[in-house]
Amino acid sequence: SISIFGITLISIISSRAMNEALNNVKVSFLLEEGIEATKILRDRSWSLNIKPLVFGNNNYLNFDGSTWQTTSVNTFIDSKFERKFVLENVLRDVNYDIASSGTSDANTKKFTVSVSWQNRNGTTTKQISGYIINIFNN
Repeated sequence: SISIFGITLISIISSRAMNEALNNVKVSFLLEEGIEATKILRDRSWSLNIKPLVFGNNNYLNFDGSTWQTTSVNTFIDSKFERKFVLENVLRDVNYDIASSGTSDANTKKFTVSVSWQNRNGTTTKQISGYIINIFNN
């Protein structure tokens, strides 16, 4: 009975570890997809897809089957993962370098994509940040 208990405990621990590893892989893909979707929105039209967003607010991504859109309504991915992105203004110093103070750059925004999910220990969140620039002046 002790060996059956030990084998059962090992299989439970292994199952939890595999499930957590699977979640981490999914989250990595969702973060990367969030970066690419944000770039696609920028590429399609800065003035229609990026400029109207309220900076500092949560924005969610929705794929309608043919293109990416932003929405203020969260839709869970696989009924488990919450993905959102936040845009922030970028400030430039006198040398036109990104700085903590200075002049706001209307054609550059910092974005942070985050993915959160519930696990047995509470909520886990992973995030990644980058910059988008109005390179197509659209």
